[in-house]
Amino acid sequence: MGKSKSGRSARRGQGADAVVEPVDGGLAELLPDPDRARAWTLLVDGAPQSHVDLDDPSYLSFEYQRRLGHVIDLVAPPGRPVHAVHLGGGAFTLARYAAATRPRSTQQVVERDAALVQLVRRELPLDPNARIRVRSTDAREGLGKVPDGWADLVIADVFSGARTPAHLTSVEFLTEVRRVLRDTGQYAANLADGPPLAHLRGQIATAASVFPELALVADPTVLRGRRFGNAVLVASAHPLPVAELTRRAASDPHPGRVEHGRTLADFTGGAVPVTDASAVASPAPPPSVFR
Repeated sequence: MGKSKSGRSARRGQGADAVVEPVDGGLAELLPDPDRARAWTLLVDGAPQSHVDLDDPSYLSFEYQRRLGHVIDLVAPPGRPVHAVHLGGGAFTLARYAAATRPRSTQQVVERDAALVQLVRRELPLDPNARIRVRSTDAREGLGKVPDGWADLVIADVFSGARTPAHLTSVEFLTEVRRVLRDTGQYAANLADGPPLAHLRGQIATAASVFPELALVADPTVLRGRRFGNAVLVASAHPLPVAELTRRAASDPHPGRVEHGRTLADFTGGAVPVTDASAVASPAPPPSVFR
């Protein structure tokens, strides 16, 4: 596979060449989707990062992105514009989704990999009418520049070498998240873990020390510790739409289960909150995950 000569091939869609290009975080690949005319999958060092359909930004292919899409759908009445912060950009899939489903939303994307941002902007350009601002900086540094109470939604989907950086897993980080959220705002994080789920349990305990309301969405086999996978943690100062989130997750192509309340507390199993002093990066996925 070779790098395409220009962004024209990516925008043309079917029959286009893959785009392979080094970025700050490794080797990025944009692979055309054989089943959708202008859709692309982004991989970095072989790990799938994003899927984007330029003709239909409301289409979410990845399981965990569909679950984050449900959070976007439920954070406010249908169609109402929101203020959203996306920590981790990838191909800007969820920012595109929010712009398509909630027109006139104002969004900030924080993506540290400046070369990746440049690649995605060139090959998979954003709608010029979408109110999406992209900052190439560290996620926590970018979050620190967001005004108090500005955001309806903060989404964290940050991976470096397929691992969430340690400084984005702590009580101090989540305290900063809560600072930028409105009273009714929600935080949603894509977490990855496998048996014995120590990282996931620790992240639930960490969130519970900052937010009174939590819900976790994941494949039941992941929750039972049978395989490595993604889980979406949702947190807020106000009650979450658990019943509707449960219904949507159950009706997905890959059904998910929602844990909350006492069952989620029991799942946490006595894990303690993570602080900056004790934080470590999330575990690396086994090589078989991406085969």
